[in-house]
Amino acid sequence: TLFRSQQPGSFCGITRACTALFTYIVNNLNHKFELREYQKEAFQNFITYFEDDRFNHNKQIWTLFHSATGSGKTLIMAGLILYLYKKGYRNFIFFVNQSNIVAKTKENFKNEYSSKFLFERKIVIDRRTVEINEVKSFQNIDDTSDDINILFTTIQDLHGKLNNITEYSVSYEDFDDKKIVLISDEAHHINAATKKKLSAAEK
Repeated sequence: TLFRSQQPGSFCGITRACTALFTYIVNNLNHKFELREYQKEAFQNFITYFEDDRFNHNKQIWTLFHSATGSGKTLIMAGLILYLYKKGYRNFIFFVNQSNIVAKTKENFKNEYSSKFLFERKIVIDRRTVEINEVKSFQNIDDTSDDINILFTTIQDLHGKLNNITEYSVSYEDFDDKKIVLISDEAHHINAATKKKLSAAEK
């Protein structure tokens, strides 16, 4: 694996290409959040894994960031959304296990007046201003859209919508013709087999 074969800081972080990528990520994240060294290494690890055919030869990109509560994993996710935008991805599903976490996540991603807002107020990539849009599905999104489109949801709600299709809801067909990135926060709670009976709030 990448973890076993490389040491942090010994790969992507020292190349010009990675430095350029890293610069526009940092420039578009909220400057009041100073990146810690392990967050920088997380970016370097992901970019290396994504870019290097030795690690992603099957093109199935599955990564897990495992760190303590409050260590800044959501900021890493925000930065990687910017990186994946640069790589041509526009549509993202951000799913969690509790509805109250969905609300907090929306605040962090959308409300520029929130104390935990993750981005700079003006996101600029390739001299273009990029907006972050909250969406309910990807059906009516123009393929030429140059904004970031995020569907915020719980795993329970996402499962229900995928298996009980309604008009304008997300569907399995969306994955056939669109590049969609799935991001899970608190992923250790997602598998129902590891959870106790859902509370009323989680339902």
